[in-house]
Amino acid sequence: MSTLGVTHTLAAIFVPIGMAGAAIALICALVVAFALARRAAGLAGGAAGVWIVGALLSWASSFADLWLPLLVSLGSLGGALVVGPLLAVLIRGVRAPQQRRVQSSDAQQPRAQEPRAQEPRTQEPRTQPTRVAPTQVRPSAPVTDGIRAAA
Repeated sequence: MSTLGVTHTLAAIFVPIGMAGAAIALICALVVAFALARRAAGLAGGAAGVWIVGALLSWASSFADLWLPLLVSLGSLGGALVVGPLLAVLIRGVRAPQQRRVQSSDAQQPRAQEPRAQEPRTQEPRTQPTRVAPTQVRPSAPVTDGIRAAA
C-alpha cells in the first residue's frame, strides 16, 4: 500500500475522532462558562480537565489538514474564560438591587425583638504540651552481626 493510500485511510479515521473531540471540548467549555458564572470552581476545574481530553482528540483531525476542529476547541475555552466571569459580574449586578429592595422593605416593618439569653462563657485553662518519652524499640527477630553492620 502506498503512502497516499495509508494517509487517505487514516484520514478517514482521524477526522471523525477530531470532530467528536471538538464537540466534547465545546460542551466542556460551555460547562466551564456556566460554572465560572455560578462561582463553582470545582465544577469549572473538572470541566476544564475533560476539555483537555476533547482538545487532544480534536487535534487528530489535523492529520488530514483539517484544522477547524482544533481551532474551535481552543477558541471555545478562551471564550468561556472570558464570558464566564462577565456573566458572574452581570448576575451579581442584577441580584444586588433586588437584595437592596428586600432589605429596605424589612427595615420599614418594625419587628418585636425577643430578649435572648446570653450563653455563659467559660474559659478553659491552657495546658502545656506534654512531652513524649521515647520508647525502646525491640526487634521482632534476633539481631545478627550482618544486621548490626547495616544499621
